[in-house]
Amino acid sequence: MDYIRINPADNVAVALRDLKAGMLVEGVALKTDVPQGHKIVLVPLASGQNVIKYGSPIGHVTRPVEAGEWIDHNCVKTNLEGLLDYSYDPAKVEIEPAEEKRTFRGFRRGDGSVGIRNQIWIIPTVGCVNGVCQEMAARFKEEISGLGGNVDAVVAFPHNYGCSQLGEDHENTRKILADMVHHPNAGGVLVVSLGCENNQLEAFKELVGQVDQSRVRMFKTQAVEDEVEYGLGLLREIYSVCSKDERTDVPVSELKVGLKCGGSDGLSGITANPLLGEFSDWIVAQGGTTVLTEVPEMFGAETILMNRCQDEETFSKTVHLINDFKSYFMKNGQPVYENPSPGNKAGGISTLEEKSLGCTQKCGKSIVRGVLSYGERLSVKGLNLLSAPGNDLVASTALAASGCQIVLFTTGRGTPFGSFVPTMKISTNTRLFEHKHGWIDFNAGVLVQGESMEEVLNRFVERVLAVAGGEPLKSELSGIRELAIFKSGVTL
Repeated sequence: MDYIRINPADNVAVALRDLKAGMLVEGVALKTDVPQGHKIVLVPLASGQNVIKYGSPIGHVTRPVEAGEWIDHNCVKTNLEGLLDYSYDPAKVEIEPAEEKRTFRGFRRGDGSVGIRNQIWIIPTVGCVNGVCQEMAARFKEEISGLGGNVDAVVAFPHNYGCSQLGEDHENTRKILADMVHHPNAGGVLVVSLGCENNQLEAFKELVGQVDQSRVRMFKTQAVEDEVEYGLGLLREIYSVCSKDERTDVPVSELKVGLKCGGSDGLSGITANPLLGEFSDWIVAQGGTTVLTEVPEMFGAETILMNRCQDEETFSKTVHLINDFKSYFMKNGQPVYENPSPGNKAGGISTLEEKSLGCTQKCGKSIVRGVLSYGERLSVKGLNLLSAPGNDLVASTALAASGCQIVLFTTGRGTPFGSFVPTMKISTNTRLFEHKHGWIDFNAGVLVQGESMEEVLNRFVERVLAVAGGEPLKSELSGIRELAIFKSGVTL
């Protein structure tokens, strides 16, 4: 297959491999060479006429274009602008419950939640103690190496915040760190405070609330003589408990899966994102949960999500989710639609509408059951929307903090990063999969090389369940686990 016309209404096709001038696409000869993932015009377009892809306008051309031309961001501009009024027009597609209920091997916690890893996390309340936390993690990993036990990893999560923050920024830091304390992928947590920071330990304990004190310990470094030795003592106590944890059979209905894309290209909306959409619907049919975020990358496709809301209350929350993020851009004097990124453009994406229509395919066709604010934890099963920016590390952290045990990350350009939960990289094209085998965990590019969606979905389901059962991902094998908190205000 050389190209695809995604929707019969489209007036462009997408190159599925590098195409040469003179080749015929829908009976039209190419005027020039066209790179993989880029658009080919199938009919003449006058200046200002809309480009149709996915069956919807993705912007307009800024000059007359002939059939057979390659068009990109240099001659295609967005139609989007400012805040909009929306009306609720329900278009519900019910996902039938699955007949075969699947399981995976997970860790059932005392509060009923389920983890897919059994790790010990060292969480600083403030950036001032990052070095202390990292030293404790390094020394404790060396101490327990070879001891056995079911602890997957000991990880410190340095960050730059916890002091000199005001208002919403301060609360964002506190909420994300508190969410981490409760995350079921952590069999044990050591919270390390300095003592004089804004994020005071006693107030943070109140925010965290009730915990299993045999697994969650906290202390102030200023209050002890040797903070590293003191922390190591607490880690030994935590390890004595969580090292005995064992995996058991758990229904897939307990899985909470984050859906994310980054470094997207022209194949993202054709291969990897539709695969995640099919997988999302599969998880929902199993009674599980998926979460879509990257609110700025919903702009231009938001009505599709709004009309799939379960009721008017959920619709109203989604409208607020969208317009609140647009207002954030405008409040800071920035253009709402300053997207896609340079990498997206190089991969064939020309406008935010095009990016969004591809991006939102990750959540399939399920009904939207819940809408979460930044730092809020999941309470409703099924498909949820989460407020967070498009930035890969910030959005993936937000997904993990909401309670997702794993993040599925599609990419056409590639990235090595990992969030504080397993972060599975799915390539949109085979070229990337073969080139960056140390980064990519699964190749969706085979969808344009003859494999059917059913075949690829079945393999993907088995791979995700294996990962949920303990199989490590590439970023985990590389030791890459990161934390990024959304910052939008003043630093003192």
